[in-house]
Amino acid sequence: MTTVSARNDGLPETEPRFDAVDEVRARLGEVEYLADDGIAGILYLADRLGKPVLVEGPAGTGKTELAKAVAKITNSRLIRLQCYEGLDEAKALYEWNYKKQLLRIQAAGIEGNNEASGWGELEEDIFSEDFLLTRPLLEAIRAEDPVVLLIDEVDRVEVETEALLLELLSDYQVSIPELGTITARQIPLVFLTSNATRELSEALKRRCLYLYVDYPDLEREREIVLTKVPGITEALADQVARIVRSIRQLELKKAPSVSETLDWARTLMLLGVEKVDEKVATDTANILLKYHSDIAKATREFAKDGGQTAAKSMLG
Repeated sequence: MTTVSARNDGLPETEPRFDAVDEVRARLGEVEYLADDGIAGILYLADRLGKPVLVEGPAGTGKTELAKAVAKITNSRLIRLQCYEGLDEAKALYEWNYKKQLLRIQAAGIEGNNEASGWGELEEDIFSEDFLLTRPLLEAIRAEDPVVLLIDEVDRVEVETEALLLELLSDYQVSIPELGTITARQIPLVFLTSNATRELSEALKRRCLYLYVDYPDLEREREIVLTKVPGITEALADQVARIVRSIRQLELKKAPSVSETLDWARTLMLLGVEKVDEKVATDTANILLKYHSDIAKATREFAKDGGQTAAKSMLG
C-alpha cells in the first residue's frame, strides 16, 4: 500500500480512495448524491490527510446521507454510532460481558481451580478478548475491511462524553486498561454530524476538517428532485423547488428538509398533479411542514393576492 497521509506519523499506511476532487463529485453523482465542489473538496482532503470530517448544518440537509453515499462509492462497511443524551463508554466504545465473566469465576470455583491457578491467572482470563463486547467505535478501529465510521448527531451528547472521541479522532486508537492500546489496522473515513443544537468543544473541532451543509440552492434542489423522483417533469420539479425555497424564507419552527421536499414531490406525482395551484399546495402542506403554526403561515402565503394563483408570490 502507498502512504498518502500528510500527517499522523506512525499510523497505518493507507491507499488513497480518490485521485481528484472532480472524481469525488462524479462518483457521488453515480449514487445520486449531488455534491458541490465544497463537499467534494473536503472529502478529498479528508482522505489524503487522514482526518475526520465534522459536518454541521440544519436537520435534513443530507449530512447523514453523505456518509452513506461515501460508504457506497468506496465499497466500505458503514459503522454508525447514533448519539443521544446519556450515551456512555459502554454503548459507544466497549464493555465487558459481566454475566459471562461471572459464570467463568463460578466455574473456576466449582472446579477448584482458584488455588491452583491463582486469582491473577483467572483475572487475566476474564479480561481477555473472549469476554469483550465491541461497540461501534472499537469495531471501526479493529476492522480489517474498509470502513466508514458515522458518528451521527454528536451534538446530542454531553461535553464530557466527547472526551471518549478525542483519542480515536487524533490517533485512531483506543485505550482499554485491561488490554492496552488498540491501534487502527487502517485509517477509516470518519464523519461526525451535528445539527448545531449546542456548541461543540474546541478539542473536538480542531481534530476535524469542517464542512457546513446548508439547504441547497434553487438549481441544485431542482436537480435533486429530478434525480430522486422518477417520472417527474422539469416544470413540476421547478415549481416544487421554488415553492419550498420560498417557504424556507418564512419564520418557521422547522423549515422543510430536502427529504420532505422529495416526499412532497412524490405526493404530487401520486396525486397526478401537473401544476401546483393554491388548493393543492394547501391540501398537501402537511407533507412539507410538521407544525400547525408553520402550515398556517404557509397557507396564508399560498393565498396571497386573493388566491388568484397558487403560490403566485413564490413562483415569481
